[in-house]
Amino acid sequence: MVTSRRASFDGMCNLYTYRVMPEEMAGLIAHFKLVGRQFADVMSMRNDPDADVYPNRRAPVVVMQDGQPVMRTDMLWGFPPYGGKGPYATNYRTLNNHMWRDWLDRGHRCVVPATAFAEPDRNTVKPVVWRWFARTDGLPFFFAGIWRPWTGDRGTKKAPNIGDHTLFSIMTTEANGLVKPIHDKAMPVMLMKPEDVEQWLAGKNVADAVEMQKPAPDDAIKIVEIEKAA
Repeated sequence: MVTSRRASFDGMCNLYTYRVMPEEMAGLIAHFKLVGRQFADVMSMRNDPDADVYPNRRAPVVVMQDGQPVMRTDMLWGFPPYGGKGPYATNYRTLNNHMWRDWLDRGHRCVVPATAFAEPDRNTVKPVVWRWFARTDGLPFFFAGIWRPWTGDRGTKKAPNIGDHTLFSIMTTEANGLVKPIHDKAMPVMLMKPEDVEQWLAGKNVADAVEMQKPAPDDAIKIVEIEKAA
């Protein structure tokens, strides 16, 4: 069940998955030149319900460390709520907002592996149907993201989780022609080529990196059927 704190500032999906077949994982590592056994171990959880990611859930995130892209698995999805109240800030689009601007430097840019993302279909009601979007060629991809440290409570009233946390958020952009009829507010920025990932992670300045803030071509993605984990 999606709670109110899973709502997004920008209306973007608050659900994605990174389930992949073992052969797809091998291709992903080779294609994007990723390093570390941990990456393969994490991404191999194709049938694990934790591979479906909601706000405030841990998910694999790739950061640059000593000039190499490496996997981290300690990050929670969603920056602190704006003004301390409301939903987790799972995505960002307006880059002049200090919530995001302060973390757009190269040291805090990251990429988030995914195989599909879901959007609520605005043409359906009670219950709203979620539509899944994936690459047309079926390959995994990355979201452009940023990360930050934060100290506070990421739990609930019944089960507080007070302490030091590491959080990530995903960049969005205008919806493309395929997504817009279903969810017209926004779509995540999808990095689908090694050079896209390189430009986002290693761009010398913020301007170079945010050139990636554009929708995927209409023919680069398709609607797919994915059974959501319980």
